[in-house]
Amino acid sequence: MINEDKLKLMTSIALFEQREGRRLKTARNYFRSDYISRSLLRSFIGYTLCWLMVVALSVVCRSEDFLAILNLAELESYITEYAAGYLIGLAVYMILTLIVSYRQYSHSARGLRIYLARLRRLEKRYEFQQRVQELSKEGKRP
Repeated sequence: MINEDKLKLMTSIALFEQREGRRLKTARNYFRSDYISRSLLRSFIGYTLCWLMVVALSVVCRSEDFLAILNLAELESYITEYAAGYLIGLAVYMILTLIVSYRQYSHSARGLRIYLARLRRLEKRYEFQQRVQELSKEGKRP
C-alpha cells in the first residue's frame, strides 16, 4: 500500500535536491569563513590578473608617452596613479565579493536546513510506519 503523504514528501525532496543541489553543496562542504575566504582569494587573483592585463594594454597603447618621459618624477606620478587605481578598485571589488559570497552562503545554508528538515520528517514517517508494523505483528502472535 502506497502512503500518499510519504510519496509527496519524497517527491518534494527530490525536486528540491535537483533544483538546489548545487547550492546545497557549498553549505555542506565549507564553513562560512572558509567559503568567503576562498571567494576573496579567487577574486583577488582574478582582479590582479585583469588589472595587469589592462595596465599592459595601456602601456602598449601609450608607449609613445612613456618613451617620451625622461623625467623620473612624471614616471613616478604615472606609477602612483596606477597603484592608487589598483588599490581603490581592489577594495571595492573585495567588498562586493564579500557581500555576494556571504549572501550566497546564507542562501545555501538556509536551503540545507530546509532539506535536512524534510529528510528528518521523512525518516520519522518511516520509523513510525516500522513501529506500527512491529506492533501489529506482535498483536497477531499469541
